[in-house]
Amino acid sequence: MSRVGVIRLVVVISFVAAIELACRLGWIDPFTMIAPSAMAAALIDLIRQGKIGGDLAFTLTNMAASMALAVTAGFLIGAAIHALPRLRKVVDPLLAAYYAVPTFVFYPLLVVIFGLNRLPLIVIGAMFGTVGMAVNTIDGIDRIPPVLLKTADAYRMDAIRAVLLIKLPAATPHLFTGVKLAVTYSMIGVVAGEFILSMAGLGRSIAFAYNDLDNVTMYGLLLLLLSVTTLVNVALDYAEARVHRRWGRA
Repeated sequence: MSRVGVIRLVVVISFVAAIELACRLGWIDPFTMIAPSAMAAALIDLIRQGKIGGDLAFTLTNMAASMALAVTAGFLIGAAIHALPRLRKVVDPLLAAYYAVPTFVFYPLLVVIFGLNRLPLIVIGAMFGTVGMAVNTIDGIDRIPPVLLKTADAYRMDAIRAVLLIKLPAATPHLFTGVKLAVTYSMIGVVAGEFILSMAGLGRSIAFAYNDLDNVTMYGLLLLLLSVTTLVNVALDYAEARVHRRWGRA
């Protein structure tokens, strides 16, 4: 593990230990938050009882679909905008202000269009993540050395081949910021959508536990959700580091 990774791990462990101590000493009311060790015990009990398998599978499937859609659509939209300078001048301010728009106001409309199933959750998650990926795609393509773009012209590649064979590989090291944003926002969108209106999912179960004042179940599920998001981000960090090492050697 790198020095930065060790420092990051120490900070996380110290923070968790401080919360544990505050809960055990009564500085934090159990009605407000239970100790991290109690959260872990609650999560283990939920797994043993088999109460979260269906909700976990539902949420993870929706997350995976929305992430894939957000990354793919974001890259294609970003590449298209970059290829059309006039369109870029018009769209740039709109992209910058996109996250000021309360995207969740469209969720009821999506439920009406697609029905009360997983599709509205996937779409709202993708809507959250697509723009972050598009903006970073534009920035990544801006950083491609001009000689590579001239290579595409020399081989007389059409726009699609140039994007897939030249721009995407060359911009990959710079696209990971967009991928991280797309993944993070997509996960937030899916879980938040489950809080609002859903037939299943971790967000729905957390909302029900909150309404029932069931702190043990709620914090156990929150710990599970936090663990999933942490693992995804650690995997992305590892992949990003490998890509940058390969490009450094190149």
